[in-house]
Amino acid sequence: MDPLLFLCLSFIDHHLQPKSSVVHFLLITLLLKPLANILIKMFWSKEKDFNPRDMPSLEGKVILVTGGTAGLGKESVLQFAHHNPQRIYFCGRNLQKAQATAQDIQHAVPSASIRLLHLDLSSFASVKEAARIVLSECERLDILMLNAGTMFVPLDRTADGYEIQFGTNHMGHALLAKLLIPLLDKTTRIPGSDVRVVSLASHGHVYLNKGGINYDTLKTDGQSIGLYQCYYQSKLANILWARQLAKKYPRFTVSAIDPGLVNTELLVKATGMVWYLYAVVRCMLITPVAKGVKNQLWASVGEGVLSGEYYEPVGKHGLATEEGRDDELAEELWDWTEKELTTVLE
Repeated sequence: MDPLLFLCLSFIDHHLQPKSSVVHFLLITLLLKPLANILIKMFWSKEKDFNPRDMPSLEGKVILVTGGTAGLGKESVLQFAHHNPQRIYFCGRNLQKAQATAQDIQHAVPSASIRLLHLDLSSFASVKEAARIVLSECERLDILMLNAGTMFVPLDRTADGYEIQFGTNHMGHALLAKLLIPLLDKTTRIPGSDVRVVSLASHGHVYLNKGGINYDTLKTDGQSIGLYQCYYQSKLANILWARQLAKKYPRFTVSAIDPGLVNTELLVKATGMVWYLYAVVRCMLITPVAKGVKNQLWASVGEGVLSGEYYEPVGKHGLATEEGRDDELAEELWDWTEKELTTVLE
């Protein structure tokens, strides 16, 4: 997610109420955007030169992409399909939309071997069923792209009692990965294998209140901290979880990535000021999906990916917050998550 949009949202959330103030701040943000882009290019680490067309052959590899029915997920599936993998699993909550996506991919790449899976990350039962199908059909899994997510949705809980954004963005993916880790680990023993796990995080984690994850809020609807902080918290969790997974499984190459502000359906359920602001600025700040997908594709197949790192587009590391680089916080989250998931699997 674009840094300036997150700054704008956070500022409005905490300080601005009158409509005139919102418009004034919005105009300032838009005027400063070109200058900000220049400064970013001058002083931030250099962007990797990566073109999806130059991906290596994926022949023989099996790939799973969550949230594969639209936006970055769909584009990832399409780009992977051009490089001849053995099979691509793509997951989505809406089967009708998933079937339409499958038809689009097959039309674009007739030789593609794709398999759609129903997956609702807010339901552990759905996650377990999707994992069961993959484990029953596959002898290997080379790329696990944890792409799906939800953002700034109304306060709620998942079917299993977790705050909706944390439960979907972190807990659902953590359970899916936990169930698939034996298959990923098995794949590392195949000669020439290169197992990758990519978790879609967000620059938005920089706007989380100091101190890291507030565990007292994770089994509530999040009202005590608000929907913005709930989202930022879930994105920090993505970063910390990837960092710890890399330590636990050094044979994997694990990364957390930020795609930037991309024209996807992530904000489709947003309401109120969030929707208004996004609708106004999207035409000026938006990144096309075909460009926004580069960071996660690079993390999936590119050279020079450091396991456990967080990357902003494309391949720029070292930009996580102090909390995002904190190994103790990563271990704390891992232990808490494992304890929660152990009870689910008993």
